[in-house]
Amino acid sequence: MSAALGYFPAELHVHTVLSPCAELEMLPPLIMRQARRLGLALLAVTDHNSAENAGAMMEAGRREGIAVLPGMELQTREEVHLLCLFDTLDDALQWQEQVYARLPALKNREEVFGSQLIVDAEGEFVAFQERLLLTSTTFAVEEAVEEVGRLGGVVIPAHVDRPSFSLLSNLGLIPPGLDVPAVELSPHTAPAQARQRFPQLGERTLICNGDAHRLSEMQNRTMFKIERPTIAELRLACAGRQGRKVLIE
Repeated sequence: MSAALGYFPAELHVHTVLSPCAELEMLPPLIMRQARRLGLALLAVTDHNSAENAGAMMEAGRREGIAVLPGMELQTREEVHLLCLFDTLDDALQWQEQVYARLPALKNREEVFGSQLIVDAEGEFVAFQERLLLTSTTFAVEEAVEEVGRLGGVVIPAHVDRPSFSLLSNLGLIPPGLDVPAVELSPHTAPAQARQRFPQLGERTLICNGDAHRLSEMQNRTMFKIERPTIAELRLACAGRQGRKVLIE
């Protein structure tokens, strides 16, 4: 028997202290506290080129009754940022293995880029991630989208309205046939404004996230009308099928 459709206020672009550019406040329990304050029902953890804090975030979410999709923000060889989201931690960690194999063999320079902290669900320190995460992989955009899809995940191009690290700024277009159900806007651009500025968007579904590196950057602007917080349901919502839909404030 199918579950009833419900509304899930979502923030699908959240960094933790694993991302060297994130503030030290970006710990699982504090992120969940902010999510509850904002009325969010669905989060995605999207650290730079890594999913090593996804398990801790998912556990913290279970304790608070907030769904968490594991994922990462991949940087492709074209320096395009892609949100890679999965249903399960195992899927996300399989993708992480591939990503780590396609990162340069360089050590993080903490004094330059910042610390990369692995933590538990309580936000307690577990270990440092010493490989350099804040860099490009050798994945091309199309290759990354195909492989994430093969693992059952979904790719959403990140902050396409930004002048750097975005699909439109770096490639100038959305490659024909690219299997992305939606594209992400930063909080600084309204959907109508984005469609006017970037005719390449056409009628593609837009979502808005905070790209949150600090608690104050978390957003509650995108709502999914879905049965449950899964990749399949997000795809249906982005396609506007079977009563599912996406709403942006």
